[in-house]
Parts: sequence; C-alpha cells; structure tokens
Amino acid sequence: MTARTGCPRIDSSIVFVGLMGAGKSAIGRRLANRLGMPFVDADTEIERAAGCSITDIFELHGEVAFRDGERRVIARLLARPPHVLATGGGAFMDPETRAAIRENGISVWLRADLDLLVSRVSRRNNRPLLAGGDPRGILQRLMAERHPIYAQADIVVESRDGPHEQTVESVLGALDAYVEAQQSDTASASSSVSIEA
Repeated sequence: MTARTGCPRIDSSIVFVGLMGAGKSAIGRRLANRLGMPFVDADTEIERAAGCSITDIFELHGEVAFRDGERRVIARLLARPPHVLATGGGAFMDPETRAAIRENGISVWLRADLDLLVSRVSRRNNRPLLAGGDPRGILQRLMAERHPIYAQADIVVESRDGPHEQTVESVLGALDAYVEAQQSDTASASSSVSIEA
C-alpha cells in the first residue's frame, strides 16, 4: 500500500455512509490504499459472521434481524485499530450505530444524485431493498428518508460519475480540512483554559 504524504495523521477509523450505489466500497478501498490503512467492508463481515449472504439473511430472518446483526458487527469493527470502513446504506440510520461511529470514527457521507445511483444499482441484482420493486422509486423514497440523517456525518463528499480517483482526491481534501480544523479547535480550547490561583 502506498501511503499519501502530506496528509495529517488520522487516529480514527474513516467510516463511509450513504445510499447503495454511492461507491462506498470502491472509494473506500482506494482511500485505504492511499492512506496505508486497512479496508473493511461491513457487509462482507456481516455475511462472514452469519455464514450466509445478506440477501439470504433478509429472506430467512427479515430486515430487523439483519439490522441487529449489522449493529453488533459494526460495533465490533469500530473497536479495531483505525481502518477505512464501508457500511451498508441503512447502518447510519441506527442511533446506536451512529453514536458508535461518532465516538470511534470520522464519518464520510458519499452523496450521489438519483440518476447516478439508479445507473449503478441496475448493474447488480443483490440489493434486498430493491427486490421486485422500481429502483428509481425506491431510491427516491430512501433519499427522502435517509438524507437528513446522512447529513449528520462529519464530512460530505459528492460521488460523481467519473474516475474513482477524482472522488478519492475530494475525500482526501475534505479529510485534510476536517483533521486540521479539529486540531485547531483542540489547540484553541487548551490555550483558552485559565487557571485561577
């Protein structure tokens, strides 16, 4: 892995959130490579823990059981040393998961427009929430429900239709600015503390 030079040290996991098709795994893998950090896909870890595919979990046990397993797996992953983590589209909607990400990571919302999402999800048929439905209509509904929650992420980056490296560069720039702002806030807070004798 080739670590990027000139990037502030990141001591937390970087957690990608956003709708299916936004590119969380594709961008996450490339970002991890650039930063010299491990990459983990939460959906892959959930399937490994369950011993079956996410589609099978939905069909056999339902979405509630899947979300419960997802919450536990992500909490376990966040306890690991810093890495880049791609989460499923619904993970950040869970208050417990959102709090765990806030405490243990830097959340990055990859935001994409509807046409791009529809184009991307139509290439695969392993999306349980789209099974037997109209992808555009379902994605529109999910955008209305989830975007206000995704907006709570630490960083928002547009996922555009183009080379993945362009989006990776946007994420790196946003991370630079975020980490520098956090360091500046910490320095300001410590310098403003007054001790009375």
